[in-house]
Amino acid sequence: MKGQYISPELDLKAFNCPHCHVYSHQDWYYLQASENAGGYGRQHSDKKFKVSYCERCGGNTIWFGQNIIFPQNSIVEPANPDLPQDIIEDYNEAAMVLNLSPRSSAALLRLSIQKLCKFLGESGKDINKDIKNLVSKGLPPKVQEALDSVRVIGNESVHPGELNLNDNREIANKLFKLVNFIATKLITEPKEIDDLYGSLPKSKLDGISKRDGK
Repeated sequence: MKGQYISPELDLKAFNCPHCHVYSHQDWYYLQASENAGGYGRQHSDKKFKVSYCERCGGNTIWFGQNIIFPQNSIVEPANPDLPQDIIEDYNEAAMVLNLSPRSSAALLRLSIQKLCKFLGESGKDINKDIKNLVSKGLPPKVQEALDSVRVIGNESVHPGELNLNDNREIANKLFKLVNFIATKLITEPKEIDDLYGSLPKSKLDGISKRDGK
């Protein structure tokens, strides 16, 4: 799993630990408490609360439903540095509020996708059409299916910046990955190819231009 970020999710057997940030196996338990009353010890277990235990660092992450309530720091894969600064700021804010409100986080990420479409030359008004156009420009068609799966586009679309009552941590984590994936495919990779091409000796570039009739 080296080099791949796996977001924490409820009951997932392994992910990047919120404590040590390393991909590690997680053991799961229900949160329990004990009390001594009249000399008798009693155990209490609340199935709304679960604890994931990191085998690498020994850190405990406490979950209430699908939300992490401890630790408060949220870890997601860093924003692609080639993204425009305002989108990076939205992305980072979404990461900050992920533990407290996955719905707010997802709303910010949908807004980021809308802004990203506009940055890439689309209207920024209709994400469905924008993504379709971006697919024609080289974005893998599977991205459109992935966006459908988190109700960004399609019949159950959610307008960017609006809260969706059905959003949860899993959907927000997918949106983080989608923002970075679109940026990698349509900003970073073309930039790397341009840099590689531009590093060729002038004689080579002249030969390529002559070959191509430029």
